[in-house]
Amino acid sequence: QVQLVESGGGLVQPGGSLRLSCAASGSSFSRYAMAWYRQAPGKQRELVATITSGDNTNYADSVKGRFTISRDNAKNTMYLQMNSLKPEDTAVYYCNADTGDPIEGNYWGQGTQVTVSS
Repeated sequence: QVQLVESGGGLVQPGGSLRLSCAASGSSFSRYAMAWYRQAPGKQRELVATITSGDNTNYADSVKGRFTISRDNAKNTMYLQMNSLKPEDTAVYYCNADTGDPIEGNYWGQGTQVTVSS
């Protein structure tokens, strides 16, 4: 069982920055593909960014050039640096761990609220 705990959300003005963190329990973090998702009110959850165990990254078109995903395997932590934030980035942000094991599957954090508003 893996526990994921997100932190770093909050209220920020348009154009501002936030850094989200996702701390994972256990000793297998470095082997997991990790991702950030978000869900805005009334909308489906959408993929924001992914990072593989080999540090390959991918981003949704809506955040390319503004968000950066990274991981620190020594700290069992994944990050999402969000710059040039827009009101449409307002959502609950969730981290996801894909174990690659068809039986164990995926794990989700509880989410952290990001609100971009003046």
